[in-house]
Amino acid sequence: MKGVDQLKQWIQESDRIVFFGGAGVSTESGIPDFRSVDGLYHQKYKYPPEMIISHSFYIKNPEEFYRFYKDRMIFPDAQPNRAHLALAKLERQGKLKAVITQNIDGLHQKAGSREVLELHGSVHRNYCTRCHKFYSLEEIMAQPGVPRCSCGGVIKPDVVLYEEGLDQGVLNRAVRYIRQADMLIVGGTSLVVYPAAGLVDDYQGNRLVLINKSVTPLDSRADLVINGSIGDALEAAVSSVITGGYDVSGSRR
Repeated sequence: MKGVDQLKQWIQESDRIVFFGGAGVSTESGIPDFRSVDGLYHQKYKYPPEMIISHSFYIKNPEEFYRFYKDRMIFPDAQPNRAHLALAKLERQGKLKAVITQNIDGLHQKAGSREVLELHGSVHRNYCTRCHKFYSLEEIMAQPGVPRCSCGGVIKPDVVLYEEGLDQGVLNRAVRYIRQADMLIVGGTSLVVYPAAGLVDDYQGNRLVLINKSVTPLDSRADLVINGSIGDALEAAVSSVITGGYDVSGSRR
């Protein structure tokens, strides 16, 4: 794949790598994105998906919200793919300092990544809107319709809906990591959803890598653009990285 050799070299030479990813990171795990031909925005429902996953719709029509949410936004059987696993390996070797993700599926953590900043929350965290009691994804899925707390309150997933703001603490941490990075890899995102997409503007280095199957608005600003599968690119680039006398898999050279 064109550009992978350069990616390998930069990973080898960098020690403060940050990865910023979107829905395209998880499509290879069978989770649909929003804007592709087969994405959620192109499927037919009584209401447009972007309306259903808005805060005002959730408040007015929680039954319809949860019907869509459980059916189309939760994939409990999904497994980490090659991109998730490659990033986890880089973190174990000390090269990758953080994963910043727009995804809510928890697959980075499932792959073994520890420092994961979830800009849009996670389906694995759910809270009662009345007493704030925590509920797991399994507990939410076990309840039909709108899940309710033992206190009677409605349980809301800890995901950022349209019309809701991002968690300022998470956003500030993401900005700090990006500003300190000596390499920023951006993958699987169309870079059109703000304010998350604006984080790229905080990168101050000269190793901005974009890995995406389609063109993004920031391609012309990138130092390296790889058009293709993010799993292919990261697996190929990470497999040959050597650090501290060991390759990235932990095997002796």
